[in-house]
Amino acid sequence: MGAGSHVAGPAAAAYHAFVLVSPRLEPPEGDDWLLLTEAVLQSTPALEWVGGAGWGGVVGFFGVVRDHAEGRTGVTAVDYEAYESAVLPRLTELASGARARVPDAGRIVLWHRTGHLQVGETSVAVVVSAPHRAEAFEACRWLIDTLKATLPIWKLEHWGEGSGWSPSAQPLRDVESPS
Repeated sequence: MGAGSHVAGPAAAAYHAFVLVSPRLEPPEGDDWLLLTEAVLQSTPALEWVGGAGWGGVVGFFGVVRDHAEGRTGVTAVDYEAYESAVLPRLTELASGARARVPDAGRIVLWHRTGHLQVGETSVAVVVSAPHRAEAFEACRWLIDTLKATLPIWKLEHWGEGSGWSPSAQPLRDVESPS
């Protein structure tokens, strides 16, 4: 799949799920903005897009590259690699899973970067709107926790003495249906 292409998500019966693999950050027409990109992730477009007159709560999580990792200090950069054909459908599953758990969720942003990122750069963004803060927090927390455990993206960490794959990697699991 090339830059600028998109995939309509299969779980979009009530919502128009849209996944974009592109260097541009352009909002979709539906309620889910799902993105795997090498472009810099900026918080303002995500926060502005999820807001609206009916949403009293907007919660965002922005993960950034830090200068240390499990058992490593002096981390200077991280390369993110993705199994692209598996990431795109998984982002759609995540958005659908959040909506099943939190039916009042408004708009959802799920963005993840790939490529070489320096310390301080944003690698992942999860933003959710809902009528109230409790629902927005619940959906956002479930999304980032589940994204970290289910998305096939790997980190190659770089530090002064060398490079290595993140020791915090774990076997991927499926997105679970709500009970």
